[in-house]
Amino acid sequence: MSALPPGYELHEGADAAAAYAFLTNSYWAEGITLETVERAFANSLSVSIRYGSEQVGAARVISDYATFAYLNDVHVHQAHRGQGLCGAMLRWLLDHPHLQGLGRWALFTMDMQDMYKKFGWREYPYPERMMVIDPKLFEA
Repeated sequence: MSALPPGYELHEGADAAAAYAFLTNSYWAEGITLETVERAFANSLSVSIRYGSEQVGAARVISDYATFAYLNDVHVHQAHRGQGLCGAMLRWLLDHPHLQGLGRWALFTMDMQDMYKKFGWREYPYPERMMVIDPKLFEA
């Protein structure tokens, strides 16, 4: 992993309350409750970036640690973007010993495809094979 800029530190785990402050205003988790974010991070492998005592980014993976991993809630606060922080968190997760040899990773993103492609991600070539249960997506 490349070195982080001065003042930044990568940590295993994340403060769910700090993540909630960002996620509740994100396009993918707008209005999510603190209790849901706490449960989500408690049941995931997570990583965070701190600047001093402030958590300025986080990401988490949901996995069975054998065949599949789902990358979720990747975020870096606006004022700290453009410094490679997201890439550092992704590299840490992709290199994590418990996530080696998996058959498939997945993620959803509306606007960060180019950044994820730098780490080997590609659009799924068979979208007709993927299905979801997403009540918000299908609301009339």
